Amino acid sequence: MTAETRDVEWLRQLADRQQIGELIYRYCRAVDRLDIELGHSIWNDGGIADYGAGVYQGEGRGVIDHICAQHRHTLHHSHQVSNLVIELDGDRAGSEAYVTANLRVRRGDKLMQMTVWGRYIDQWSRCNGRWGLDKRVSIRDFDELREVIAMGEHDVGRRDRLDPSYEVLK
Repeated sequence: MTAETRDVEWLRQLADRQQIGELIYRYCRAVDRLDIELGHSIWNDGGIADYGAGVYQGEGRGVIDHICAQHRHTLHHSHQVSNLVIELDGDRAGSEAYVTANLRVRRGDKLMQMTVWGRYIDQWSRCNGRWGLDKRVSIRDFDELREVIAMGEHDVGRRDRLDPSYEVLK
């Protein structure tokens, strides 16, 4: 293998990892903005999601519908991913991403925050030159529910396409 061939392969793998990472980030954006179309776009046809018995097990795009419907019952929510590891194997890949999800709800006169720490274990494939999610297993490692006191009202961020981010991320 020549140095030029190694460089080309390294750049292709770097681009593949970047594309997969971008899809994971777009998933978080989709569920935080309740953008079902964006959420559906990360999945390959026939993709499946396993968020555990009692949460959701089924068609991949369906989990987006389910999560967005559930999030409509909350006041605020925010998902972050970190510790992203991606292993490539040609047109297939596997990844693990740690996720922290914070959701706020009102229970009577109390403001409650649910925080979930978990991981997304994903299987990917490239079809027609595009990476997409074939299978996600969502593992909840631990969680908590606690009363919180908000520091103030936050009314700039939106959970729809009127969010200011849509002006710059078209």
